[in-house]
Amino acid sequence: MGKTYERIDGRLRSFIEAQPVFFTATAPLSGDGTINLSPKGLTGSFAVVDEHTVAYLDFAGSNAETVAHLRENGRITLMWCAFQGPPNIVRVHGRGEPVFRDDPRWAELLGHFPGIDPTPHGLRAIIVVTAELVRDTCGYGVPFMSYDEDRDLHARRFAREDDASLSEYFTKKEHIARSIDGLPGLPLPLPPSTV
Repeated sequence: MGKTYERIDGRLRSFIEAQPVFFTATAPLSGDGTINLSPKGLTGSFAVVDEHTVAYLDFAGSNAETVAHLRENGRITLMWCAFQGPPNIVRVHGRGEPVFRDDPRWAELLGHFPGIDPTPHGLRAIIVVTAELVRDTCGYGVPFMSYDEDRDLHARRFAREDDASLSEYFTKKEHIARSIDGLPGLPLPLPPSTV
């Protein structure tokens, strides 16, 4: 039932771009390290960069496990599943990299996200993923659920922060500069934006 694809295009691209939520999974190299699984999905925060590359905006939050794992080993899996329409699950297994605000690629990458204003969300990195394996499988076990709208809580919470106060917020959090397993996470204070 499952198929493997050489690129992210056509029907596959249309499917993942239409989903209002996706999930990211990462893990440290240590066999007893903490596996991380996170939901993502503010409208406009995901982009297909080309047939082998996707990216998403990494906003302010309570930890930085994905960033830490990618800095250590680069392994990541992204997953989309159809909660409406025909059943389908798509996974992109690949190598990811957090691109921080002082990276020369920052402005160009940010141009892939015209449908969202990242300012009120405390944008801290852009996660770029190069696909190594792209597969879809049936989603027969995934329930039907309806999408109503994005929550506005994230923007309302972080819109009142500037770079200095956001860095201060991150410094107070236990698992931002270091992951749960002690890996380097987000560089603090936040690097200045190149935009």
